[in-house]
Amino acid sequence: MSGILIWQVDAFADRPLAGNPAAVCILERYTSDEWMQGVASEMSLSETAFLVPISEVNCFQLRWFTPAAEVDLCGHATLAAAHILIQHRLIDSQSPIRFRTRSGELTCTSFGARITLDFPAMPATKEVDASTARTLLAALGIAQAVVMQSKFDLLVVVNESDTVTSLRPDFNALQQVETRGVMVTAPSQTADVDFISRYFAPRFGINEDPVTGSAHCCLAPYWAKQLGKTSLVGYQASARGGTVHCEVRGDRVRLTGNAVTVLEGRLMMDVPS
Repeated sequence: MSGILIWQVDAFADRPLAGNPAAVCILERYTSDEWMQGVASEMSLSETAFLVPISEVNCFQLRWFTPAAEVDLCGHATLAAAHILIQHRLIDSQSPIRFRTRSGELTCTSFGARITLDFPAMPATKEVDASTARTLLAALGIAQAVVMQSKFDLLVVVNESDTVTSLRPDFNALQQVETRGVMVTAPSQTADVDFISRYFAPRFGINEDPVTGSAHCCLAPYWAKQLGKTSLVGYQASARGGTVHCEVRGDRVRLTGNAVTVLEGRLMMDVPS
């Protein structure tokens, strides 16, 4: 059978149909951006990861596409890509996997069923202007919150976890806010979780992302400072839900989770030269 192998993986999940699904496609070489964007739109998942092996051992180029655009960093699709490489024994699982990306080199290591991603920390550094904050909070339906800016996203901090779980954003209004995405977070009320969050990115074709690894590059440093600890557990309270184990190490954040393959298939088309 001809065609290009493609997998669907539920990331930050220890069972199928949970966590965040991503597609993973391994190519011999990168083709046109239009082709990869078309495949990502066809898959209609939060992210599709495209891998190309390079000459060094355990080293790959990695790019991520939402249904609407290419992005600079994605955690769950990186976890999914590492999972496929490990599962199909395409790498030496005793050594780190290295991904060359638009956000620099990212490494992944596996410990049993768990995979750890080493990502750059992206702390929220300043509060946004009052006009943007008002527009954003109105779209979210939140009366009052702290609103800050990270490298890619806006961070909204509220006091109660119930505020996070009960959100019903106006996505048309939210799409008018110029940002990759919006994180809404609060301290957790359960003993085994430090903070909860949700993530919305309608400008990139994702109204709500089920579990967003890259958001935890901001969330983990924020809550590490607030709670006075460097090892934290975050729970993303989407309908599917997912747990991200975080460790803040200076200007890096380690994100750990499980992944499960739920589908293997073939793209029955030619790759443009």
